[in-house]
Amino acid sequence: MFRIRFPLDQIPDWAARFEDDGSDARFLADVRPAVRRRGYLTPREFRDLCYWKTPRSQSRCRRNAAGDIRTITQAALATTDDALKMDLLRLLQGVDWPTASTILHFCDRRPFPILDYRALWSLGYVRPPHYTMPFWLGYVGYVRELARRSGHPMRTVDRALWQYSKSRQHSTRTHHGQG
Repeated sequence: MFRIRFPLDQIPDWAARFEDDGSDARFLADVRPAVRRRGYLTPREFRDLCYWKTPRSQSRCRRNAAGDIRTITQAALATTDDALKMDLLRLLQGVDWPTASTILHFCDRRPFPILDYRALWSLGYVRPPHYTMPFWLGYVGYVRELARRSGHPMRTVDRALWQYSKSRQHSTRTHHGQG
């Protein structure tokens, strides 16, 4: 189902080419520890992560009440069930598979890859498939195994997958962050 297009030992090289506008570092240094300590996202953190993944979702993301953001993200981050995490986050307006994966990637205690057409291209998919729970769980398992086998953190693997596609895939699509 998945097949990485480049050797595992190139992961650090591709990840090093990833250009960060500062959001990445802020999410890792500020947002991640605060969310993990508190156990849920604030509306501002939620909107920032959603915007980073896909600015187009902002009007829908803003429709979520603060209490809903707190309750749903707290439940998603508290459960150990990977499928339930995804299902819960997708209850929020403006959050679909890729954005939910971004929230998990930056905020959950377990490593999660970001679901993105670029990363999928680097794993052998010319076009992203229709997302389903079995596909998501297979993707999570495969990328976690890449991280384990390569000895690199999930963020490094994720950056490498994204950057390899950006450098090698010819596309007219433009996205912010990893959208």
